Amino acid sequence: MENKDHRFRLLDTVYILMMILPVVCGIVLKILTTPQSEGIAIAGANVFFAIKMPLQDLVITESQVNSWLVMIAVTGLCLFLTHGIKEKADTKRQHIAEWIVENCEKLVSGNMGEYFMGFAPFVAAILSLSAFSSLIALFGLYAPTSDINVTAGWAILVFILITYYKFKCGPVMYLKSFAEPVKFLAPLNIISEFATPVSMAFRHYGNVLSGSVISVLLASGLQGLTNIVLGGLPGFLGEFPFFRIGIPAVLSIYFDVFSGLLQAYIFAMLTMLYVSGGFPAEEYFRRKQTQKQTI
Repeated sequence: MENKDHRFRLLDTVYILMMILPVVCGIVLKILTTPQSEGIAIAGANVFFAIKMPLQDLVITESQVNSWLVMIAVTGLCLFLTHGIKEKADTKRQHIAEWIVENCEKLVSGNMGEYFMGFAPFVAAILSLSAFSSLIALFGLYAPTSDINVTAGWAILVFILITYYKFKCGPVMYLKSFAEPVKFLAPLNIISEFATPVSMAFRHYGNVLSGSVISVLLASGLQGLTNIVLGGLPGFLGEFPFFRIGIPAVLSIYFDVFSGLLQAYIFAMLTMLYVSGGFPAEEYFRRKQTQKQTI
C-alpha cells in the first residue's frame, strides 16, 4: 500500500513538473535568445533556425516552440486532473475534471446538437490551447496566438472540417449550396466560403497582437510621463518609473487575460457554428432513412 501511495505521489510530481517546466524553459530560452534593446521593441517571433527542405526551408520560430511548450503543459494538467480518477468523485481534482467535461459537452450540445457530441474533446482542445497560448504572455513569453501562421493553421483545420461535413450529402449537394438562396449570389457564396478561415485567423491574431502592442506602448508612455512629471526629483527617485507601478498590471488583466480568454471562446464558438451550420442535417438524415427503408 505504501509503494502504491509513493508511486501515486511520484506521478503527481511528474505531472506538476510537466505543467511548470515548459514555462520555465520558455523563460530561460527567451532570456538567452532575445537581444538587448533600448526603448520600444515590438517585433515578431524570434527565428531560431531553419531546416533545409526541397521547396522551402522549414523555419523554426518562437511561436512553434512556445506552442509545443503549451501543449506539454496542457497535457500535464489533463493528466494531473484525471490521475486516480474513480467511478465516484471523491477528490477536488476529479470534481474539476468532471466540471470541465460536463460544461464542454453542454456547450457542444447546445450549439451543435446531439449528432456532434463527439466534438466535445476537440472543442475543449481548441479552448485550452488557444487560452493558454495567450496567457503565457503573462510570463513575458511570446504568445503563439499573436502569430498569424499559428491562427491560420487552426483556421485551415476548421475549414477542412467545415468542407468535410458539407460533403456529407455528396459533391453535387455541396455545389448546389453555392446557388442558395438564389443563383446569382453564387460568386459571393464562393468568396464567403474561402473568407471564413481568413476571417477566423485574422480575428484571433489581430485581437491578441493589438493587445500586446497597446500594452507595450502604454508602458513606454508611462515611462515618459514619469520622466516629465517626476524627472526633477533627486537621485534615483528621478529615474524610478513610478507611473509604471500597478497601472500596466491592471491593463494586463484586460489585454492579456480577458481578451485572450474571450478570443479563445469566440474561436471555439465560430468553429462549432460553422461546422454544424454547414452540415445539411435534414437532407443527410432523410437519405439515411431512405437507405434503411430500401435495405
